This record gives sequence, structure tokens and C-alpha cells, in this order.
Amino acid sequence: MKKVLLMTLAALLLATQALAAPAPIVTDGKPVRLAYVEWDCATASTHLAKAVIEDKLGHKVEVLPVSAAAMWMAVATGDVDGMVTAWLPVTHGDYLKKVDGKVKDLGPLVGGARLGWAVPDYVPLKTIEELNANADKFKGKVIGIDPGSGLMKLSEKAMQEYGLNKLTLVEGSGATMTAALDDAIRRKEWVVVTAWSPHWMFGRWKLHYLDDPKKVLGEEERIHTVVRNGLEKDMPEVYAFLDRFRYADANQLETLMAWNQEKGADLMANARRFMKEHPELVKEWLGK
Repeated sequence: MKKVLLMTLAALLLATQALAAPAPIVTDGKPVRLAYVEWDCATASTHLAKAVIEDKLGHKVEVLPVSAAAMWMAVATGDVDGMVTAWLPVTHGDYLKKVDGKVKDLGPLVGGARLGWAVPDYVPLKTIEELNANADKFKGKVIGIDPGSGLMKLSEKAMQEYGLNKLTLVEGSGATMTAALDDAIRRKEWVVVTAWSPHWMFGRWKLHYLDDPKKVLGEEERIHTVVRNGLEKDMPEVYAFLDRFRYADANQLETLMAWNQEKGADLMANARRFMKEHPELVKEWLGK
């Protein structure tokens, strides 16, 4: 009787451990490949998707940082399986038109996104139209990000539409933009940067968007998941997860982004922390 009881307890323990343990990595077949642009929101969401696919579905995942144009082309050609960082309808709208019919849009994973130009709250300006008259206070610069990105293309158009001939749009990256912003704020200097939400910088510093009365930089956008044609047939579990992958609100994404800005942050550890803190949301993603 005692032996039977011990065997039963052992069986229950093994079953509990099996339920709690991550799914075993699938070794046969190709890994799931996800492309992303190195924006903080894209980095956070892509690594979160990687963690769920690896830990819950058992598929190895490769994440590939590329330019926006390369990301869209890679999904369209099937070189990668998908992305969770398509800004629509404006920022990446032109890319979507170019690959129409070659990719599948699974809809938004978060709303409330927007593009614009931002300044610290101690800068009293309210609109882009005021910039030219104050160009010297900004050292003649609008601090930009990656050349060729949707935000930079729209910013180039804004320079023309508002006649900002006393300012230069400076190319860089998301990292160099926030570094320039940090340096200017520490010195209490005027600075204007190309910006987007959700972004951790709005939690770290007191900033405001400049009004864009001509709507050159667009209005509210949403971040979508887009996958290659054929993924539903080739990897039905992965497709089903990506189809359900969405945040409850933008605050969840901004929280994850903020964790990733902490000193010594580990992207995958933070992704798994998010999963642990939002178990019901993860269940929804997995259709449970």
C-alpha cells in the first residue's frame, strides 16, 4: 500500500513539473524567423514573441534586426516568417502597398501609436510652425533617426511643407536621438527630436509633441503583426499565436520597454518577466 502511494505521489509530481516546464525546443524543421527594426517598441515586442514561441510552443526563434525596407521585403519573399512591428496606416503604408498580396496583415497588437516632433516641456513652443523663427535656439537642427525610415520620410516632407529652411534634419538612429535628447535636457538646452509613441522617453522626461496643423506626420496609428503567405499552413501553432498576440493596452508595452532601458537589462529575461506577471494574457495568446 505504501509503495503504491509513493508511486502515485511520484507520478503526480512528474505531471506537475511537466505542466510547469517550458515546451521542449522543436529540433526538426526550420526555426521561426522574426524581423524587426531597432526601435525600442519593436525590440521589446519581438523578444516577447520569441520568448512565448520558444517557451510555450517549443520552436527555436531567430530575431533579425534590419531596416524597415528590408523587413518588409524579407516577409514578402518568405525569407522571414513575420514581424510584430508594422506601423499602419501611415508610417509603413508605402511598404505595405509595394508588397500587397504577398503578405498577410493579422491586425493590430497595440493602438494609440503616433509620430511627431517633440520638445522638452521647458521649451515654450507649441507648434512646428514656430520652429523656423527659433532655429538658432535649436542650433539649426531637428534631431532625427534612421535614414529611410517612415518617420524620417515624413519628417523630410514636414521640413518642406512648413518651409523650415533655417533648420537641418539630422540623420542618426533611435539611440543617437535619445542620447542627444538626454544631453540637451541635462544642459537645459532647447532641442527638437523626431519622436513616436509608445516610447520610454515620455516616461523618463517631461516632453510634449509640437502641434502639426497640416497633419504631415499623420494622426494616431496602430502597430500590426504581419506574416508571410503560407505561414498558417507551414506552422499553424505559430500562426495562431501571432494572430492572437496583442497587448491589453499601450501601458503594458511601455512598461516592458522601460525594463529594457534599465542598466544591464536582459531582453529575454524581461520578456519572461512580462509573461510571468501576465499569465492570463499569455493564456489568451495561446488560445487556452
